[in-house]
Amino acid sequence: MSSGTSSRSSLGTRSSRSEDDLDLQAQVERRRKRRKESNRESARRSRLRKQQHLDDLTSQVKQLKDQNKQLSMALNITSQNLVAVQAQNSVLQTQKMELDSRLGALTEIICYMNTITSTGAYAPTNPAMANNITSTSSYDLLGASSSWNQQPIDLYQCF
Repeated sequence: MSSGTSSRSSLGTRSSRSEDDLDLQAQVERRRKRRKESNRESARRSRLRKQQHLDDLTSQVKQLKDQNKQLSMALNITSQNLVAVQAQNSVLQTQKMELDSRLGALTEIICYMNTITSTGAYAPTNPAMANNITSTSSYDLLGASSSWNQQPIDLYQCF
């Protein structure tokens, strides 16, 4: 009987080891399943973050393209305005040159007229003017005779 008892006790130990092994294996299996589930969830969150980042970048690309389009239109308008202003500036510069030329001619005329009135002598270079102008009258810039009752214009003594 003692051998039977020892057999029984070794069987009990074996069965308890086998139950422990089964419990351990079940516990390992549960951990493995939890780890897999955790990894799946982590991968899902990672995919969601990646998709969100991709959506953000797509939105940013769209926004930058819109901004680029607006800036291109503004640049085109500004370029057109520049061409118009340059053309206007060219016209104004040409007008300025013409006005400067006229001013120079008028200044010479005034100097000449001042010289004539200060010396009292008048010798017209144009014969048509000699017939219409007397020594007591002068010829205005528009070609009409008028009497010269004004003081001579100094104009810095005609340079």
